[in-house]
Amino acid sequence: MRLRLPLMIAPVAVAVTCLTLTGVRAAQRCAEQPVFELAALKSEMMVLATSCHDDAQYNAFIRRYQPSLMANERALDSYFKRAYGRRGQTEHDSFVTSLANAQADEGLKQGTDFCPRNAVLFEEAMALDHETELPQFAAGKDVLPVSVGACEAPQPAHPAVTHVVKKKGGK
Repeated sequence: MRLRLPLMIAPVAVAVTCLTLTGVRAAQRCAEQPVFELAALKSEMMVLATSCHDDAQYNAFIRRYQPSLMANERALDSYFKRAYGRRGQTEHDSFVTSLANAQADEGLKQGTDFCPRNAVLFEEAMALDHETELPQFAAGKDVLPVSVGACEAPQPAHPAVTHVVKKKGGK
């Protein structure tokens, strides 16, 4: 026998699902989220420069924000070393490559609209009053694809084995 739910329940179920998914995305945030967002902004700028043949704007962006971008790179490197140990550099390199590939793929999906639609990103970044505004700017641009796995804790290769020790007397 199949139960039919009242029509009012369907919108409620959709709303609950959306809130749950939003909660999952919020739970994926970590203390280093701004570091990942700024790395994603830098990568997006590089993808724009490469795809749209606009090296001059990218170079101006890098020159203007070089101290912040270098500090961010050190923080990103520190995160990967802390999270992955010896594999830190490999995981860091993999993240940067995956990030650029995901952003380039998104650009390909936009087709010929990609450059005109996103060129304003350079202008907006260069219009900031101070480099301290850059992390907040990066956070507002939503250029960090969920698919790259930023802020995810590494999974152990082999789960830890726990042993249960019984006390004498069966307790």
